[in-house]
Amino acid sequence: MPKGKVSKVVDGDTFKISKGPYVRLANVDAPEMGCKGGAQAKHELEDIIEGKTVNYNPVGKSYGRTVAKVNIGGKSVNGSMRRKGYK
Repeated sequence: MPKGKVSKVVDGDTFKISKGPYVRLANVDAPEMGCKGGAQAKHELEDIIEGKTVNYNPVGKSYGRTVAKVNIGGKSVNGSMRRKGYK
């Protein structure tokens, strides 16, 4: 399973790995920036992963991004965001 340090959170379901791909959380649908709830979703993902090293299991591609199941220390980031209501 690849891993990398998160260098930037783009929105509530997409982030950038330092010297790596843009990653979209699999099975998570957060509002886009500029839409109602978009900034809140981004801040919630930032609180979980920004600046941290994550493990990600690629399951596909979408618009040039790696779609993946992501975890930190064995805890699912995808699950955390889904529990916050981003389904």
